[in-house]
Amino acid sequence: MQKMRKGLYILILLLGGMLAAMPMHAEETNYTVVLDAGHGGKDPGAVGRFSKEKDLNLALVLKIGELLNEQYPDVKVVYTRSTDVFIPLQTRADIANKNNADLFISIHANASPSKEAKGVETFILGTEKMDKNLDVAMRENAVMKLEADYKTTYQGFDPNSIDSYIMFELMQNSFMDQSLQFAEQVQKRFVGHLNRSDRGVQQASFWVLLKTACPSILFEMGFISNPEEERYLNKETSIAQMANALVNAFGAYTHKQAVKKEKLAIDTAAVAAPTPDSQTSQTSQSSGTSKKNAEPTTYYALQVCASRTELAPDDPKLKGLVCEHRKVGDWYKYYAIIDTDRNKVVEKQKEIKKLFPDCWITKFEK
Repeated sequence: MQKMRKGLYILILLLGGMLAAMPMHAEETNYTVVLDAGHGGKDPGAVGRFSKEKDLNLALVLKIGELLNEQYPDVKVVYTRSTDVFIPLQTRADIANKNNADLFISIHANASPSKEAKGVETFILGTEKMDKNLDVAMRENAVMKLEADYKTTYQGFDPNSIDSYIMFELMQNSFMDQSLQFAEQVQKRFVGHLNRSDRGVQQASFWVLLKTACPSILFEMGFISNPEEERYLNKETSIAQMANALVNAFGAYTHKQAVKKEKLAIDTAAVAAPTPDSQTSQTSQSSGTSKKNAEPTTYYALQVCASRTELAPDDPKLKGLVCEHRKVGDWYKYYAIIDTDRNKVVEKQKEIKKLFPDCWITKFEK
């Protein structure tokens, strides 16, 4: 009996040690990243003096996936393509949606008639300065014309017609805020850490970003039309550096998302909607109670979207929802269902998610 107890005790110790040594990634479990190597197969993308964009895109995507698997073993990595094959634009978005992607990263190399053009830029879906970025959007969307009966697949959209891009202004992207946050992290690391020329975070009308139901970016790693940058983009050391920068950006982005998911400190002065406690607050002030000494009240709300421009109350982008907003930097952030009872906000979230799938609960005090 003593031998059995001793053996059981040793087994428990061994199992305990094994469990303690296992890495815990509770926040990352079931997180899916879809990596999209732009172009491929019969679509070479931009062509340089000695290389093709499709090959550069694939090389970087595979390296990013390798590093993600090493550094974030609980994150699921999905490729839209892992070989030199042609994948339609809509199919790329479908792959992300079918895998319930949490983040979509489309990798591309830029091109310009000017051999002097250089630098990195990260695009999110949007129509701000549409004229400026229309040529880029047209070039990337033009790949759909390689598909048979593409007008049926893309609902009559013509990538070469300016009129077709009006539809993007009518489409609300509820993931704009998160897409912007990740895009800024990417630019920060390429410019600050790799000393690449900064072309900034831009908005453009890319079909593949429009159709992915998650935060998404399209990253232009540099100009294949610039001889110096083409040489840089083809080096193994450069590919490793760029992949590492993107993975570091991913780490910073997901960390910030985890921190702010349940609590977001916001300026309550911008939340003008009446609350159940507003009358009580007014009564206290009129009776001589000092506002400075009053106990702060905790409120909860749903952030539903963000916009570069201030939206009218009846703007279609708000989908009929009554919202309050605050301005953060260049963005107007919109909040709905403000209440002191978190359970009520949670309950309403189920309904609001039908309109804004990516809305989340924020918390503040006043």
